Amino acid sequence: MAIGLALSAIRRNKLRSALTMLGVIIGVGAVIAMVSIGQGASSSVQAQIQSLGTNMILIFPGSTTQSGVRVGSGSNPTLTVDDAKAIGKQAPAVATVTYVIRGIQQVIYENQNWSTAIFGVTPEYAIVRDWPMDRGSFFTSSDLDGATKVAVLGKTVADNLFQGSDPIGQTIRIKNIPFRVIGVLSPKGQTAYGSDQDDVVLIPFTTAETKVLGAQLHGRVGNIQVSAVSEEAIPEATKEIREILRIRHRLQPKDDDDFTIRTQMDIANAAQSTTGMMTILLLSIASISLIVGGVGIMNIMLVSVTERTREIGLRMAVGAKRKDILLQFLVEALVLSLIGGFIGIFIGVLSSKVLSLSAGWPTLISGESILLSFIFAVCVGIFFGFYPANKASRLDPIEALRHE
Repeated sequence: MAIGLALSAIRRNKLRSALTMLGVIIGVGAVIAMVSIGQGASSSVQAQIQSLGTNMILIFPGSTTQSGVRVGSGSNPTLTVDDAKAIGKQAPAVATVTYVIRGIQQVIYENQNWSTAIFGVTPEYAIVRDWPMDRGSFFTSSDLDGATKVAVLGKTVADNLFQGSDPIGQTIRIKNIPFRVIGVLSPKGQTAYGSDQDDVVLIPFTTAETKVLGAQLHGRVGNIQVSAVSEEAIPEATKEIREILRIRHRLQPKDDDDFTIRTQMDIANAAQSTTGMMTILLLSIASISLIVGGVGIMNIMLVSVTERTREIGLRMAVGAKRKDILLQFLVEALVLSLIGGFIGIFIGVLSSKVLSLSAGWPTLISGESILLSFIFAVCVGIFFGFYPANKASRLDPIEALRHE
């Protein structure tokens, strides 16, 4: 009965009802689109972090206090190859260890050249980073021991130097030193910080140290990368690494660490916090549109009560009670909000798809965001419809019948 009356009132004023619902439509659509963008960004960042490796722990040199000045991570070459080997032998919670030095060099193949990052690594690097091969193979321990001139290319480097031809077995030059290409890594894409993980050339650590990146840092490493035995073991592995390095570096209890440890969980939590704040901000902005739509419903319902005062008086005169009048107008406001909500859900989902296809933004539409928007629309209809409905129910029947 109440729903029928509400639909009848809406049909009598189609244009006004459509304009009233427009605010709710825009609000619900904006909520779904903004939440999907936020969740899509969060999912993309988490995927990028997972691409770093399996249960990964990063150890950087530096982060010590010198003459009262806090020195940042990586600013003091305090880590060595022996540190990495000690971690591998003495830390039970650690599964695999690799160590890395890095530099930027021009790589040349015939008449093509490409400036990229050269990483001197150990064979365990592919395991720690969980980085499979696309073609060819990774170098071995014998390549490391013999400082052989072999290279494994990232997908970006391979595409730019060889432009579709097979790089396996070809010779590239780094600092005018010939290197034989033995493999191409599977693509990993960008990191959470926007850098291209595939724009890299990997060579044996000993080769990089003695022939490419300089022997002045003999025995020193740019960073140590560790894979814990499991995700649950990451905190224990971190504790063991810290204890081993503090003993090896002869640090006293009062001394600060001369190294920095970062885990995959630390990076994930920081990224999650950032994307979470962005999602809340976008949701807050979109919610304002929905509140504005609710105010529009209240405004139109107040106008409707004024226009239909005589009708309200007639209903009361033939036996309608206050709760009947209250229910009639409350249902009318709720129906307006619900219809707007359903249309808004469709618009929001469509907008998310269009944004993803046209702008390339990662979006993730979840059932939770749709349900949240629907509940929000219901609450808006009840909250903003209650005052006009209550005002209508409190009209004096005699005064209402006299109203022109």
